[in-house]
Order: sequence, then C-alpha cells, then structure tokens
Amino acid sequence: MDAATLTLGVLAVAAIFFATEIIPLAVTAMGAAVALGLLGVLTPKEVFAGLSNSTVVLFAGMFVIGAAMFQTGLAQWIGIAVVKKSGTNERALMTALMLITIILSSVSSNTATVACLMPVVIQICAAAKVPVSPQLMALAVAANVGGTITMIGTPPNILMSATLSASGLTPFGFFEFAWIGIPLSILGLVYMLTVGYKLCPRHMVKVEGESASEDGPKDKKKMMVCLAILLAVIVAMVFEKDIHVPMQMSAIIGALACVLTGCLSEKQAYQGIDWTTIFLFAGMLPLASAMDHSGAGKLIADFVVGLMGEAPSPLVIVAAMFILSCGLTQFMSNTAAAALLAPIGISIAQSIGASPYPVIMAIGIAASCAFTTPVATPPNTLVLGPGQFRFMDYVKVGVPLAILSLILCMVVIPIVWPF
Repeated sequence: MDAATLTLGVLAVAAIFFATEIIPLAVTAMGAAVALGLLGVLTPKEVFAGLSNSTVVLFAGMFVIGAAMFQTGLAQWIGIAVVKKSGTNERALMTALMLITIILSSVSSNTATVACLMPVVIQICAAAKVPVSPQLMALAVAANVGGTITMIGTPPNILMSATLSASGLTPFGFFEFAWIGIPLSILGLVYMLTVGYKLCPRHMVKVEGESASEDGPKDKKKMMVCLAILLAVIVAMVFEKDIHVPMQMSAIIGALACVLTGCLSEKQAYQGIDWTTIFLFAGMLPLASAMDHSGAGKLIADFVVGLMGEAPSPLVIVAAMFILSCGLTQFMSNTAAAALLAPIGISIAQSIGASPYPVIMAIGIAASCAFTTPVATPPNTLVLGPGQFRFMDYVKVGVPLAILSLILCMVVIPIVWPF
C-alpha cells in the first residue's frame, strides 16, 4: 500500500473519531501522527515535530496571557462596566454584551470570555426581569464571530496561517483576518438584534440554584499590569516585521511577564493553557504534512475537482470548501475540521492554478461559523443549560446566520484575496 493510501486511511479513521469523540480529541490527533510514524509515512522526528512548532508555542503563550486577564479580574471589570451601563433595555443590553464579547474574544479565549460574562448577564436579566435566552444566545454568537478578527482569536485562524507556512507560502498577517472578521462580527450583531432575537426562545432566569458573582478586580494594580502586558504583546505582534521579534517570542515574553509580575502563579499559568488544543495542534500538523508529501492531498483534490467539472470556477471551490468546513464544524472540533480541510484546500487551489489564500480563508472562517448545534463550540455548550435551550433552538437561530455568513464571505473574500 502506498503512502498516499495509508495517509487517507489514517485520515478517515481520525475523521470518524473526531466526529464521534469516542476518545478525546487530543488523543485522536496524536494517535494519528503516531500511526503515520508506525506505518512509515512519517519519520519519528516528523511525528513529534508539531510539539516544537512555533504555532503551538504562540498559542501556549496567549493562553497564559488570557488566563491572567481573568485571574486579575481585568476581563470581569471590562465586562461588568460595559454591560451595566446599557441599562435594562433588552436590545441595548444585547448590543453592549455582544460588542464587549467580540472585543474580548478577538484577543483571548472565547470560552473563557463566555464563562466570565455569563453569570453577570444572568444576574442582570434576573434583576431586570427580562428573558435570559436571547442574551445568552447572543453571547455565544458574539464569541464565535469575535474570534475571527485576529490571528490569535480562535484556533482555526492560527492553524490556517501555520498550514500556509508549512506549505512554503507566506502566512496571513496578525490583523489580516479582520478584513472578513469585522464584517462577519457586524453581521452577527445586526442579525441577533433583528432576526435572531425573534427566533430565540424567551425563557426567564431560573431563580432556584442560580448564583451570579459581580466581584470586582481582585487587585487593581495587577489588573493594570496585565492590561499593559496584553497591549504590549499585541503591539509587538502587529509590528513584528519592524522590530524583528517573532510573534511566538512576544507571546512567551508576555506570558513570562504575567507570572513574574504576579498577575498569576506558575500553577495558574499551567492551568490556563488548553492542553487539548496544544496536543490537537501538535498531532494535526504532522498529518497535514503527510497529506502534502504523500500525495494524499492531491488525490482528494483531484477527486473534488472532478466532481466540480473539468474547469471549476475558483468561486465555486471557495463556496464548496466553506460549506464543507461549516458543516463539519457543527459536529466536531472547529480546529479539527479546519486542520483536516486546510491542506486539501491548498491542493485543490493549486491544481487549477488559483491562489490558495481565498480558499484557506474560507475554510478558516467557516470553521468559526459554529452556530447551529449546542456541541459545535464550547461557548454554545456553556449557554445551553442557563438559557434552557433545545437542540432545535440552535438550528433555528444558527442556520440562517450560517447562510448569511456564506454569502458575505463569497462577496468579501474574493475582493480582499483575489484568485
């Protein structure tokens, strides 16, 4: 059996395990890499190369900085200050809530952002006697779209850049995602204030057993130090080429500074790192490399291109990859979906002589359009219980938004990243 066939076999098994989550995602990813090593497709060095990848280092650093934001009370303070000023008007509250969530999610964990703001929102809704369900659905949507604004906002974004780099192409810039991320965030905001608001159930807060904390910052001095570190890291990343300091180094320096200044302890720094994401990255990068070098990606690309006809339009490819990525991400990890499709997207684009950038951007953004199921992304799962949602509530609210997102991407992406 040739390397391409073996790689496709491992990919198929990994896809099944990703979709069903019979075993943990990180175990599946690392298991796939090890399997490729045992089958001789990858060398032992290549199997574990992902653990030393600069992308993994970058994300680990940002996880620590994000944890410091919540440990010092910085994120809570920002959230409470903005949401409280909106008063008790439902749409005003939703607007303030979504705006602050979009901003926080663009530079830190969207899961942590939702976890932080959710009890505040619940308490405000209880006090004002307004339905909590629309607010919590808006919170989840904002967290998903907000993450698309920067490279570090969500794992699929940084994975798209890493895949381009691994393929010998220039990766996306730190704020390059904002060209589509900001319009998508505006779309999500407007949609939830209009159509989404009407499609949401209107459950009130369950008073029994509900507790919400509005604790302020634990230490104002540490909070200001954390804010300064975050801003310094972002500025350093934006001007990476001018100061000649790689993004991953800026992230690690920021993480070390958070620990050294006491914004969080060493133990809290370790706990703040999402190790599932780290090992998922580390396992999927060798698989993406194997897809490229073994010719498996080209086999899939040829098959997909064949289905599209002899001369498929690049726009059709962008639409097809968006739909495939968006569909997969509703039932499996968005990072896993993006990791599976990114090398395939590059192969398809190159096979017809088109630029891979619009295709890769479509895959990455679609992976964050995880609106239609409660298991599509952690923020969706977090609001499920407190919002008293049913599965079909996500479908009703999410499907129209996913379709609108596809239309928006079909318009914006080809303009910013020509074929």
